[in-house]
Amino acid sequence: MSPFKSSLYWRLLISFCAANLLALMFGGFLTQRFIEYSTAVEINWSALGQSADQVFQNGGARALAEWSVQQRREEGIEATLFEDGQPLVPIRIPPSVQSSLQTWLGEKRDMVLQPWPNLYLAIQQVQGEEGHTRQLVALSRTHARIRPRTRQSIFLVVQGVLSLLFIGLVGWWVARSVAKPVEAIRTATRRMASGELSARVEGQQGRAHDELTHLARDFDTMAERIEALVAHDRSVLQDLSHELRSPLARLHLILDLARRSSDPDEAARYFQQAEQEISRLDDMTGEMLALSRLEGGIPGAHREAVDVTALLAECVRRSSLEAQAREITLSLSTGGLAIVSGNELLLERAFDNLIANAIKFSPPGGHVELAVQSANAQVDVTIRDRGPGVPPAELDSLFRPLFRGSNAARAEGHGLGLAIVQRVVRAHGGDIKASNAEDGGLEVSLHLPLAEAADLTA
Repeated sequence: MSPFKSSLYWRLLISFCAANLLALMFGGFLTQRFIEYSTAVEINWSALGQSADQVFQNGGARALAEWSVQQRREEGIEATLFEDGQPLVPIRIPPSVQSSLQTWLGEKRDMVLQPWPNLYLAIQQVQGEEGHTRQLVALSRTHARIRPRTRQSIFLVVQGVLSLLFIGLVGWWVARSVAKPVEAIRTATRRMASGELSARVEGQQGRAHDELTHLARDFDTMAERIEALVAHDRSVLQDLSHELRSPLARLHLILDLARRSSDPDEAARYFQQAEQEISRLDDMTGEMLALSRLEGGIPGAHREAVDVTALLAECVRRSSLEAQAREITLSLSTGGLAIVSGNELLLERAFDNLIANAIKFSPPGGHVELAVQSANAQVDVTIRDRGPGVPPAELDSLFRPLFRGSNAARAEGHGLGLAIVQRVVRAHGGDIKASNAEDGGLEVSLHLPLAEAADLTA
């Protein structure tokens, strides 16, 4: 990801640019006010006039011109001597001041005027050694005698201090806003590492919408997923340990009876029962492994175009022998092209489990109806039996691993078949639900997304 697309990058950039801009503006304002009001060294206009007159008497107008240039360059003061109302050396005087200057000179007294804001005009009477009176006319931007270099130094110092202050404040604010969500994520990570799987960052990352906020939300999503998986695994292990206890106890009892039996035929029957219990344990373990793999998302990586109609017809054909043995009729109705993108082996296992479950709970001479149709960009598969159905309170738990409802005593099983079907359907981006039919029996409906054109041509 480019840093220029990062909201955090622009947040930092704008913050520091704003800090420097504020420092520049506020620094200039404070410097000017500092020079104007905080400097206690006032200009000695009388001494300045005596200095100008001394230079003029010793070197004439040329020396006075050099002195005037020196005052402008080093002191920031425009100054010259007037004699009989005329300047001995020309200086730059604003027109508005020039129009009133002769009136002020005619008053023949010392004065310091402020014709404009931040502009001072001084007129001083200077008595020369030869007894001739001249007048000093000087203009300055400040009433204090501060050299331009000193002003520049003051400005740089104030600017530097304010820049450090503003950048420090902005840096503290940015660091705090960045460190707060990082610390929240770190705290939640430590809590999770210590075994507290309910730890979340939610509510601690603030209102910002940057990468750190997205990271906190992703962390919460990950934590919720981990907590759900661990809770599910614990539940499955607890249920499995409970389910395995009964067949293991029966197997132990059967083997003990076989060991004590003195009749070979009786012992053979015990061993046959032991084989059945071992087969039951093997089936249960195999289904648990399949369920665990589905929970971990291991299968389904290889996808292909699967004809649901043809696959379901093949599953019905294989199940016909078991159905005939119980005098149960299987019927399949189809409509439209039903192609999905998925794993054929997983879908086949899911359909086999649904058909076997329907046959298992159907009464002798019953009828199992299967239907496939495609509509609204999805494939709908419905399997309905004529059995006792499921109590409404147990419908929500029907797909929970190792759940066996109140009607489960009528048939053998481990309570894993429908759980595996649900995992397979969800792995293919579909959904499944069970409901009791109006005229009796259980109806299971699953919905799978139709394959896109790209999947069909792959």
